[in-house]
Amino acid sequence: MVTKALILVEGHSGNGPLYVQAAKRLGLHPITLSADPAQYDYIASKGLEATHVDTDDLDALIRECSRLRGTFDIAGITGFAAKNESLSATVGKLCWYFEVPGPNSASIERCCDKSTQRQILAEAGVPMPDYRVAANASEVETFAAEIGLPVVLKPVMGSGSKGVRLCRDVDELTEHTNYLLGGKHIWRCSPRILVEQFAQGPHYIAEIMQNEVIGITAADFGPLPHFVFHGVTFPAPLSEYEYQRIADVSLGCLQALGLTWGPTCIEFRWTTRGPVVIEVNPRMAGAPDPQLVQLAYGVDIITEHIKLVIGEKCDLRRRHSHTAAARFLHSDRDGTLEWICDTSRAAAVTGVTEVKLYVEPKTQFTSRGEDPDCIGRVIAASPNLAQTKEILQRAVDLIDWSVIPTPAPGEAPP
Repeated sequence: MVTKALILVEGHSGNGPLYVQAAKRLGLHPITLSADPAQYDYIASKGLEATHVDTDDLDALIRECSRLRGTFDIAGITGFAAKNESLSATVGKLCWYFEVPGPNSASIERCCDKSTQRQILAEAGVPMPDYRVAANASEVETFAAEIGLPVVLKPVMGSGSKGVRLCRDVDELTEHTNYLLGGKHIWRCSPRILVEQFAQGPHYIAEIMQNEVIGITAADFGPLPHFVFHGVTFPAPLSEYEYQRIADVSLGCLQALGLTWGPTCIEFRWTTRGPVVIEVNPRMAGAPDPQLVQLAYGVDIITEHIKLVIGEKCDLRRRHSHTAAARFLHSDRDGTLEWICDTSRAAAVTGVTEVKLYVEPKTQFTSRGEDPDCIGRVIAASPNLAQTKEILQRAVDLIDWSVIPTPAPGEAPP
């Protein structure tokens, strides 16, 4: 009997291993196509099949999948767009070519361009922050003055908060504009900057599959001016009214953008005028969101996504109603991780489901900026929010580390 294969275009340090495990549970053989398979540690450590291919080249992907089809029955194709969200559109085109279920590539492309996304949502009457699209520094300055400081500057295409920063005064505006347009930021398109009103209020993420809102996550950021997650909680502590408002706006976004297939995550701020859309992402949220959903509701959204990918019906029914949360471990300084304590005591706390470290001792890392290195994370779950918070804090308090600060320019090393 021919082996059924699940093609994974690129990998993902967080969700990648979860997709591999889910694929195997469904009797599928996962095969990763990547421009650099070695960057994903789990591929080598688990002895997974992977092929080097330029994933920005649709023709190259078609050739490789055609070759694999000589050996395997390609049951489905999906992928990860953590570094390049336009990859989701490429996956959609690949699915269309091989006549397997997948997203609408045109809808994905419209969504990945934040200026186009904003225009479509505005025409549909979706509540959003005031915004402009700038092509140069002069326009950034003019539009920021029209909107009023503080504003958020972000590239029109990108993910993971790359290049996203709050500018609270003219100096910060000039500094970040120069960073984005001065050659330091890597653009995947012609440089255009979204100048956006800073929407103040709690941050929420609607976790969606097809046209169903599975639930809503609450997210906490670290210190401004950057937008780096320090913790997430699922489900968010919302009133029925607040939940329904966010769910209704979410479904309006899906309809406007034509996102009727697969996973979507939509980021909101709850402001004085209710929920406003910060961004619609035509993909599943990154780890640990899928784990939190499974811990809280008993819904394995990664397995259910794969079912859609291979043409089966997904089941999003809740099995129970708990609260799950994650806390990310960040240092308050740049430097080298000198040591970190044994985390077994934290992992042994009742209710803790995971303690994961991202860096080894003697590793250099950065603590600030748009994409700081995270030392690790802790995940906990319990029947209610208060208990989950208490468990999480108890575990985090048991983890200690030491950082040797990076010397300032001209300063002697310690």
